[in-house]
Amino acid sequence: MTTHGERARLTPTADDHKVTPAELFFDLVFVYAITQVTALMAADPTALRLLGGMVVLALLWWCWCCFAWLGNVVRADSGGLFAVLVAVMAVVLIVSLTVPEVYRDAPGGIPAPLLFVLCYGAVRVLHLTTYWLSDPDDKALHATLRRTALLSVLPPFALLLLGAAFEGVPRILIWLSAVAIDYAGIFITGKSGWRVASPAHFSERHGLIVIIALGESIVAIGVGVTGYDVTVPVLIAASLGLLVAAALWHLYFHGVSEPPEHRLAELTGDARTVLARDVYTFLHLPLVAGVVITALGMKTTLHQVADTGHYGLTEPLHGMPAWALAGGAGLFLLGSAAILLRTTGRHSPSLLIGGTVCLAVGPAVTLIPALAALAALAATLTGLLLLHGRTTGARGARPQSSRETRP
Repeated sequence: MTTHGERARLTPTADDHKVTPAELFFDLVFVYAITQVTALMAADPTALRLLGGMVVLALLWWCWCCFAWLGNVVRADSGGLFAVLVAVMAVVLIVSLTVPEVYRDAPGGIPAPLLFVLCYGAVRVLHLTTYWLSDPDDKALHATLRRTALLSVLPPFALLLLGAAFEGVPRILIWLSAVAIDYAGIFITGKSGWRVASPAHFSERHGLIVIIALGESIVAIGVGVTGYDVTVPVLIAASLGLLVAAALWHLYFHGVSEPPEHRLAELTGDARTVLARDVYTFLHLPLVAGVVITALGMKTTLHQVADTGHYGLTEPLHGMPAWALAGGAGLFLLGSAAILLRTTGRHSPSLLIGGTVCLAVGPAVTLIPALAALAALAATLTGLLLLHGRTTGARGARPQSSRETRP
């Protein structure tokens, strides 16, 4: 008979560990969280709110990454960790509910900024505590956790609390400094103690979060036309938006995701940990942020195409959404190029040039109809896929994945 202690035990993983249904369930709450970030930026589509939205996304990303690392060394479907994951899901759900009011708190109820910060702190404490219990005899891990708490958790949390007492630009800047200290603290605390038990699991977990972000872009298409008639222009715009999401998906899963997994499998010890930190924890954030920003641009485009009472088909995008439509894709492309450079040591000219162009064409987007801008983005990404595929195929830059080499 299985005892209560056995059910609550944290179970270590092995090299062949795969993503568990418990982790997929855990990711569901982040689907809503990412959707809320897009809504936060869409409510006030300015450059300042875009920066604020990225700060919130960076904090949510850190919450997710903490448990992606933990789930790689401890089974998420074991009794002990699954209970923690459910608790974290409840806390992150509360965080998500506060996101739309995190910079402009509505009267009544619990102050949203303060609740956001307290819940974020609770997630970090749960992560450190569970990681400590995952291996009571690992002195290197415990030393790293202590340094992480002192340098990468407590100071940023204090700044987040301080920022919650302000409004507007001061809050955004204070929270941005907290994010910078938090991320920099990972480098200061060192690499010993952390480890990646299963490269295949780690790669798959981050691939799933990219899919979640891409799913948000598809949700944005539907939200943009909600309540409006389904017309031919709406159908065309929705199809183009899906083509953009499909192009980004194809680029990631057929050109970007495999080399890091293959390289992780080749490395061991601290070298594996450092590559996982650089490629997945840090360089995957621009990918997710890029998709979220592009989703904002697509949502605005679909809204303008559908709302014929206020906009004509010749109406261009204006302000920050005009940059977001292509700029988010540009950020995704540059992040992909950085991942390949860090993994293989080789530059990707097509991704670098394409990403730079997408980031720079914002002013031009304001001069053409929104539907035409979306069509141009879809065509550009499709052409870039073909070019990148030929380039990597010609020089053999895409190595075989660890799944293909594993017996």
